[in-house]
Amino acid sequence: MTAPVLRILRLPHNPDLPLPAYETAGAAGLDLRAAVTQTRVLAPLDRFAVPTGLAVAIPAGFEGQVRARSGLSLKHGLAVPNAPGTIDSDYRGELKVLLINLGREPVEITRGMRVAQLIISPVAQASLVEVQSLDETDRGEGGFGSTGH
Repeated sequence: MTAPVLRILRLPHNPDLPLPAYETAGAAGLDLRAAVTQTRVLAPLDRFAVPTGLAVAIPAGFEGQVRARSGLSLKHGLAVPNAPGTIDSDYRGELKVLLINLGREPVEITRGMRVAQLIISPVAQASLVEVQSLDETDRGEGGFGSTGH
């Protein structure tokens, strides 16, 4: 598969931060950084849409998935509550990372802090066909927790 090209636009409040980058050769996600103009304290259970100071043009047939950074989740309880957050290929606004503090202590969000990772993934739009019934399966209508303990 040919790697998609991700066009990135710096917004006025991010003239200085590093562009998103794969931190290792095998990394799946590009690290996103906070473009806050001043430190923001996120109290336990508070949510904040962290600006990145970037807008992107994701190619058609792909999406961006915003996911938590495991270290921030483990050390501080920071999570992306709508994980993965989806960035559609036709969105051109600022990338923001919705974070929630699930920890017991306040967490400081500082300028340049790596707050999430962005994964570019292929997607397909389905063609819908309305039917009168669906085929039978062994699982049937079994929902949450129906396939194991």
